[in-house]
Amino acid sequence: MNKTKAISPSAGPVVGVGKPFLRKKARGISFEKQVKVLLRGLILPVVILAVWQLIGTLGFVSRTILPTPGAILQSFIELIVTGELWGHLEISIWRAALGFVLGAGLGLLLGTFVGFSNKTEQLMDPSLQMLRTVPHLAVAPLFILWFGFGEVSKILLIAKGAFFPIYVNAFLGIRGVDSKLFDVARVLEFSRFKLVTKLILPAALPNILLGVRLSLGVAWLGLVVAELMGSSEGIGYMIMDARQFSNTEIVFVGIIIFAVVGKLTDSIVRLLESRLLKWRDNFNGENGAS
Repeated sequence: MNKTKAISPSAGPVVGVGKPFLRKKARGISFEKQVKVLLRGLILPVVILAVWQLIGTLGFVSRTILPTPGAILQSFIELIVTGELWGHLEISIWRAALGFVLGAGLGLLLGTFVGFSNKTEQLMDPSLQMLRTVPHLAVAPLFILWFGFGEVSKILLIAKGAFFPIYVNAFLGIRGVDSKLFDVARVLEFSRFKLVTKLILPAALPNILLGVRLSLGVAWLGLVVAELMGSSEGIGYMIMDARQFSNTEIVFVGIIIFAVVGKLTDSIVRLLESRLLKWRDNFNGENGAS
């Protein structure tokens, strides 16, 4: 007599059959969610562009003041075809990257030192916090006087902006490490090097990566200031040159280039965050009504 073995609902998925099926289903749901998120993000820009084009086409606003998206797209294509855009973009990316590496590298180094030592904090932090509040536009003329109109003044201005966000976040990340973890490290007899690499830096990594994202944003702001003051190449120079000749379409092209490249660099750091911080289990926001 054949007996059928009852399978309890709490027994979990069937081994060998259920798991691949569940994986495919989970992947399908994940892809659908990604598409929904992408579409939601496109709704507002598409509406704004449609209204903008309509206002310009009907002549409610002068095209010199607010050119239509179609006119901006035409100028963008012309700049690509002539090769002018690529030349300016290459120079700007080179300046921003060099300034960011210099400023963020020093910020991470000093933030780590200050975070580990109370004496170093008392010696350096008050002066650095005072310098952090000085705007780019205030120091730009001084940098030009000291270093001239060449690349050095521009790169240092960008580095100055990129330095402080990562410095502050590295410092706060290290000081925010749970003190109980140090007790565990003492019990396990961690060496100083192992304590730093296996405990403190991984715990401070979320703050450090946040500092990287903020530093990238401020580096682009510094790039704009640097190129608007005494430059003959770069996207900022292209914007200033277009403004002098009332080519508002090219001004908008430059602004959009800054926005797109800034968003791309931020997305790369967010992707890096998702890879390096897989161990976190954070609240990701409510889905709302489905």
